[in-house]
Amino acid sequence: MEWMAFYLFAAVFVLLLFGYPVAFTLAGTALAFTLIGEATGTFDPAFLEALPNRLYGIISNQILIAVPLFVFMGVMLERSRIAENLLETMTRLFGPLRGGMGISVTLVGMLLAASTGIVGATVVTMGLLSLPTMLKRGYDPKISTGIICASGTLGQIIPPSIVLVLLGDVLSSAYQQAQLDMGIFSPETISVGDLFVGAVIPGLLLVGLYILYMAFIAFLKPDAMPAIPKDAHNNSLHIVEDVLLSLLPPLLLIVAVLGSIIGGFATPTEAAAIGAVGAMLLAATKKQLNRANLGEVVRSTTSVTSMVFMILIGASLFSLVFRGFGGDDLVQELLSDLPGGTFTAVFAVMLVMFLLGFVLDFIEITFVVVPIVGPVLLAMGIDPVWLGIMIAINLQTSFLTPPFGFALFYLRGVAPESIKTTHIYKGVIPFIIIQILAMAMIAYWPQLATWLPTSIA
Repeated sequence: MEWMAFYLFAAVFVLLLFGYPVAFTLAGTALAFTLIGEATGTFDPAFLEALPNRLYGIISNQILIAVPLFVFMGVMLERSRIAENLLETMTRLFGPLRGGMGISVTLVGMLLAASTGIVGATVVTMGLLSLPTMLKRGYDPKISTGIICASGTLGQIIPPSIVLVLLGDVLSSAYQQAQLDMGIFSPETISVGDLFVGAVIPGLLLVGLYILYMAFIAFLKPDAMPAIPKDAHNNSLHIVEDVLLSLLPPLLLIVAVLGSIIGGFATPTEAAAIGAVGAMLLAATKKQLNRANLGEVVRSTTSVTSMVFMILIGASLFSLVFRGFGGDDLVQELLSDLPGGTFTAVFAVMLVMFLLGFVLDFIEITFVVVPIVGPVLLAMGIDPVWLGIMIAINLQTSFLTPPFGFALFYLRGVAPESIKTTHIYKGVIPFIIIQILAMAMIAYWPQLATWLPTSIA
């Protein structure tokens, strides 16, 4: 019976490789296996009786309201063209340094990540704005594309992040289930706000590692990341003023959103509403808040939100059927029987997620894999915030890993014809290694993820 759960997971994986829609693949495969299980006497249909309650829980979940609000905020900021002003002023500031433009792209990517939380928007925007200029200034194509893709994926870990919202909801359920399984009938909870706070230091750590790598390459290979010639550089007397004017609006929005969460003044959902209103005000100041732009933002938000919730509904049905076949017991036995205890179990899960990231999207991994392994790992006494941050950084690599890394496709779609796909693939490899290094550092020093939430609590 338990091996039917394995066959179910394998069938879903194979069908996703064929390109079938995720939500309908999860739900349809689960229903097909339900019929097979009922016919063979290996599945109790009573498990499906819990589906209406699960669907109602998804619909009435206030945390998930933050998803469309943060998406709206991100798309609206994309339309307000703050990235153009940020990149221009940062390039003027760091341009005379070797590798300066690469550092500028990384810092702007960080600010866009903290403002929008949307990887696709950041990668496309930075690809359109910075890649032609970097190539014109003599930057190596591989390094240029790698910087843009990597800085764009910072939206996965730097709050407010859509993946942290989804992970927070999934891990909260997994944490409560793990405690109930251990006989704790007044379980503690983990919030999206805890993950937001826990992700601040790891996010800044990644930015720092990116910049250190670029500084090293600029020192080792000056021709690969040349400085902008002084005659082409705009030596404005008001450069500091221009930088502050460009930085101030997005920084104020970041402080308003994250500050309200960290300070305990607002829930993540309420903070997302603040961010959405703030994004509209920024767009209005840039004279970009009009009927046409607003319509496009609303349609894009509706499309993304519908996709996320349909996958969530399909994943709920999948998890019920998976549990009905005894899949959770199978996973628990496999992880518990591994030599090396908790370390080996976490390493095995992280390795599986990393490998799945080569072919699956982060949303699919979040909704399919995390509910299966989360309760088992948390029952071993692992800190839920630390586990959430480790998973988030791991999922971040899924945007960069060939052949199906979404950031690679986003950049390929807007890159000049002179940029080959091999340039992009080779360019992201050092940054994948850096992300793995960051995970290793957080694994060795868990305080990097847990200290700030503990201090604020």
